[in-house]
Amino acid sequence: MKLSLRWISLRLRLMLVFALVALAAAVSASAIAYWLNRDAVLTRTQDAALDDFRKSLQDNTGTLPLGPTCQELQAAADRMAATSQKYEVLLIGSGEGGKACAAPSDRDLFSLKVVPKSLQAAVNRERRVDDSNRYAYHLYWQRITLDGKPYLVGGAKVIGGGPTGYLLKSLENERADLNSLAWSLGIATGLALIGSALLAQAAASTVLRPVQRLGDAARRLGEGKLDTRLRVSGTDELADLSRTFNKTAESLQKRVEELSAREAASRRFVADMSHELRTPLTAITAVTEVLEDEADNLDPMIAPAVQLVVSETRRLNDLVENLMEVTRFDAGTARLVLDDVDVADQVTACIDARAWLDAVELDAERGIMARLDPRRLDVILANLIGNALKHGGSPVRVSVRTEDDALRIDVRDHGPGIPEDVLPHVFDRFYKASASRPRSEGSGLGLSIALENAHIHGGEITAANSPEGGAVFTLTLPRDASGLTEQPAGDGEDGK
Repeated sequence: MKLSLRWISLRLRLMLVFALVALAAAVSASAIAYWLNRDAVLTRTQDAALDDFRKSLQDNTGTLPLGPTCQELQAAADRMAATSQKYEVLLIGSGEGGKACAAPSDRDLFSLKVVPKSLQAAVNRERRVDDSNRYAYHLYWQRITLDGKPYLVGGAKVIGGGPTGYLLKSLENERADLNSLAWSLGIATGLALIGSALLAQAAASTVLRPVQRLGDAARRLGEGKLDTRLRVSGTDELADLSRTFNKTAESLQKRVEELSAREAASRRFVADMSHELRTPLTAITAVTEVLEDEADNLDPMIAPAVQLVVSETRRLNDLVENLMEVTRFDAGTARLVLDDVDVADQVTACIDARAWLDAVELDAERGIMARLDPRRLDVILANLIGNALKHGGSPVRVSVRTEDDALRIDVRDHGPGIPEDVLPHVFDRFYKASASRPRSEGSGLGLSIALENAHIHGGEITAANSPEGGAVFTLTLPRDASGLTEQPAGDGEDGK
């Protein structure tokens, strides 16, 4: 499996780049040094051997008679091989009776078979003598390998019918020296790689330290600490990045403060207006209740208008109450008034109080006790069941179960379900799935208030579509909310 560089930390990537660059540089330098030294060592050795061979060949063959015997050739070869350059010599000439005679200094090692054919042909090829070429025959050389060992082979033909001479010099010592050099360069490369890794670590730390500070500052900013700023020093790119971050953070802080101030003003306005509307609505509600009681005695032409006023007044009264409840949640003043309740009795009472018994199926065992706020549980149930009856389809099934220390209440309808694009927004305030929904179908606060009441208990509400059809709202609450903030009954506006 290929490992993408995206999954490697920036520090490791920088170190790898440093190490690879250092390795490439060290290997290149070592290779160049090796080849230069190799060429120098071999050239020096072969030049010394060839120069000595040329001089020795001229000195020793110059004293030979025309048509020397094999013994004379052998003696000359032995004298030539006795130099300080330590090479073997092979002399080829016409011995007694005109027969070819080979005189090697070492019969076991050196023979004409060792000399490459191409080198023999070059040595015996006669060249035309002119102003640019003073000699008919030249000295030629070639590097060969015998039994895995390196050798230098050279040869030249003596002018005027003299013998042909070949030398064979071992390059084993030079190879050993070059191998030692290669090992030394390898060790130096390894040390350079280790040193570069340490330098890369130091360089990466130096380069990444500002980046790490920037990352830490960005995390603090993401956590809501909008006063986070970076200390700027220098004029490089990282300093410019830090200045940009500070400007962005400052702009964001100002923007958030402005939005917070506007939101606080909006909440105060809603709270003030709700309280201001509550008093006249109380009077209006009392009047409409009287009119509703006298509806049978009113003129038939007036009765529909009276009924419309009564229903709209109730809706407006519910809206104001919901707005006041929302402002209490936003202000953080909502408190729990806990009591020990039988959950099945509480659900039954909620359904019965709203005349939903014929439309709701209840699946709950008696005796499931929980310490909750009865009023807030009633608000949650009323909103969930009412929403299922209004937007789902009958019958609505309510089931109560316990899971360890938690209470689970499922409210399922038999309607078409909730569109997938609507599911993430069902608990948003004032959200309606369709903009064309009639105004009388609700304010869009019911499910939001239900969720807030669940949260204040330390619970949760989720919405989903059932595989069998219809929507399912699941309320999960702790069976004992005593560990949360509680306000005793009789204190505050929630105590009744």
